[in-house]
Amino acid sequence: MKITLDLDALVAAGKISPEEAERLKGFAAADTGALGANILFALGAIAVCGGVGALLPTLETLFALGAVLFTAGLVVRLRGLARLQIFAQIIMTIGALALCSGIGGLYGDNPLVRVALTLGLAAASIVARSGLLAALAVLGFATILVFNDVSWPPNHMMVTVIIGLCALILALYLISLRLRPAEEGLAIVAMRVAIVLVNGAFLLGSLFGDDSAGISSTWFSIVWALALLAFGAWAVAANRRWVVNSVAVFGAVHFFTQWFTFLGAQPLSILGGGLLLIVFGLALARFNHWVGDRPTKGKA
Repeated sequence: MKITLDLDALVAAGKISPEEAERLKGFAAADTGALGANILFALGAIAVCGGVGALLPTLETLFALGAVLFTAGLVVRLRGLARLQIFAQIIMTIGALALCSGIGGLYGDNPLVRVALTLGLAAASIVARSGLLAALAVLGFATILVFNDVSWPPNHMMVTVIIGLCALILALYLISLRLRPAEEGLAIVAMRVAIVLVNGAFLLGSLFGDDSAGISSTWFSIVWALALLAFGAWAVAANRRWVVNSVAVFGAVHFFTQWFTFLGAQPLSILGGGLLLIVFGLALARFNHWVGDRPTKGKA
């Protein structure tokens, strides 16, 4: 667990002695030096791999370099070299990205490969403790749900995407309650990405509907509004500030989407929308101030 302390303020308040402050600063200096060395090691390794990739610019090279970087980082992690853990995390993340890019470029048309890549990103995010990889795993899950449908307007499979992402959010939330802090953070990152994606799917559904399921945009608008109200009420009760803020943002997006759809982009509607947006912002700021005075129950 890492805690940030203002040593000068603590000394001035008489909480700690000047000698104790100097001793703690010595620990911080050692950690800072180790961080700088780790970053230099990682940049050097990435530069070498980048040079090799420039000399042999193929997907196979990308695959091989990704495997080398990820394996090297994994070896450092498994050997428990405390001073090189940041270096290991960086090269494992870069290696996993390169490895998945290489495999995706070579065999990405195969649905089973997409599933394997998504599971691989999820596993790599846990090993590397990388929120970026966890987020990409959720994006990979979303692409599995839509398969190869890239038509415009995006009026197909929105129901499938929404149901799948909602199930993922629920699963991640339940799992996060049973994890240690390090792994819990990854689950929360993945859950937040899924929340953004499911709201994006609702937005598209409220604009274009879902022809494949025979559901009109009106129903998407109604269900989205009810879901935001229910989710927001739960978030307020559970003191989940990030969720409340995201509900407020997407609630405003939903409101103004319908506002301009019915009223059009004219001076009075723009003026009224701007005034309402200011009111919503003040209400959200007031809520955040109120939540700051309450004990925290969750992190999501």
